[in-house]
Amino acid sequence: MRTVAGFLPLLLCLVWTCAPVTTGDNITQGGNREKGAQLETQTDFSSEIWAELKQLRDMAVEQQVELRNSNRKIEELEQENKVLRVRMNASENKVEELKRENANLLDRVTKTENQNSVLETRMSSTESEVERLQSENADRPKVAFTVGLTDVGQIGPYNTELTLQFGKVFTNIGQAYSPSTGIFTAPVKGAYYFRFNAWDARYSNVLGIKLFHNNKMMTHCYDVNDNNGYIHVSNGFVLQLEKGDTIYMVLRSGSAIWDDTNNRTTFSGFLLFAQ
Repeated sequence: MRTVAGFLPLLLCLVWTCAPVTTGDNITQGGNREKGAQLETQTDFSSEIWAELKQLRDMAVEQQVELRNSNRKIEELEQENKVLRVRMNASENKVEELKRENANLLDRVTKTENQNSVLETRMSSTESEVERLQSENADRPKVAFTVGLTDVGQIGPYNTELTLQFGKVFTNIGQAYSPSTGIFTAPVKGAYYFRFNAWDARYSNVLGIKLFHNNKMMTHCYDVNDNNGYIHVSNGFVLQLEKGDTIYMVLRSGSAIWDDTNNRTTFSGFLLFAQ
């Protein structure tokens, strides 16, 4: 557009330069005709020049309009670019924030997975230990009994010792105690606990009871009812038994014992641990 605007004055200068110069001395009739012809030629040339100038002016005006439109468009695009840059910066910041959050989440997931792995290892170890203990417990014998003497009341006195047959069976896990003989037979080698209670309430009666391990007496507990009151004896032992060893209670000679539905005279035992 600047080129066209600068070209217009140049064309005007050329038009004025091409105009003929005449004097009064050379004016003749033929000169008049020649002058008329030159004026026609000059007029046609000027018309063409002015037409071209008008065309150039129109082009310049059109280019000015286009240039203004282009400037506005460029300004709009620059403004849009500013907005896009702001949005792009915001998006990039958001992406960085999300990356940081994802990194934190990844760290947490990794830590959780590691913790889960440790817990799974511990759980597997615990389950294995439980299975081992269950297997041991399944193989370990279970032995426990509690029995009462009788519901009929008095037993004795007798002139000889009597193996007491505790006929009221409350518990007999493992069936190691025989109510028909009154004897407990150890099913396995191990440590066992035994306890007994004996009761009577008759005047001038001697209450005497013994605990035997095989044929060996472990204790002899007795008391005399000399005040016409209740008498009671009890004791307990932890004994090391071999498989097949026997434990039983004996009423000493000349003694009597009492039991009824109140279960005052009892005998109990159980396996502490096998060996």
